[in-house]
Amino acid sequence: MSKLPVLMYHNVCTNKSESKGLYISTHQLENQLRYLVEKKYTSFHLSELEHAISIPKKSVVITFDDVTENQLLYALPLLLKYNFKATFFIPFAYIGKTDMWNATSKSSPEKIMTLEQLKSLDSSIELGLHSYNHQKYDTLSDTEISKDFERCFEIIAKNNLKVYNAVAYPYGNFPKKGEKKESFFKVLKQNNINMGLRIGNKLNYFPLKKPYEIMRLDIKGEDSLLKFKLKLRFGKLKLF
Repeated sequence: MSKLPVLMYHNVCTNKSESKGLYISTHQLENQLRYLVEKKYTSFHLSELEHAISIPKKSVVITFDDVTENQLLYALPLLLKYNFKATFFIPFAYIGKTDMWNATSKSSPEKIMTLEQLKSLDSSIELGLHSYNHQKYDTLSDTEISKDFERCFEIIAKNNLKVYNAVAYPYGNFPKKGEKKESFFKVLKQNNINMGLRIGNKLNYFPLKKPYEIMRLDIKGEDSLLKFKLKLRFGKLKLF
């Protein structure tokens, strides 16, 4: 079985001094992408993995949550420069607005891409779902979750968006135990969701045995290149 690291990013900034938490500087991001090139990593869209039997030893999935405009301005050019594919996850209620769910945690809101910007993205970018209202799934009933997906699909159909049926759980949150977990996965299946991505900070093994519990590595803006290399190889270590 091959190891499959799935990298999770959020906002991209140009100022190195602001590179921390959910913000990564273009300098840091470029260093990481350059390293992946040097080590001959192959990137994949999630849709390419659905029916794949095997993948190269050095494979990676690159993901960005929230489709903030800064990803379009700063991440996309770097992804194109280094010829990497990535998946951008959309919180549909906020298209063309701002990341209002972060209103209490920071002073300056980030713009979310418009429909026109989403449609203009290069084919190297695959779109996925990040819920409708960016709420924690384990706080919602099965009916509320289904309604949330329904509203996402309405926007997709109305605007002829090409979106792969993979969902990145907002905040990495989903019911993790017992009947509630089983019921949640049943709702995903009923809504034709092929993959669900949590955080986990561990490496996956391919073929994927738990498609609704795909783990992502949380890449922080303050991570050194060494820490990035270690996460890529081992996942999150206790010394981090």
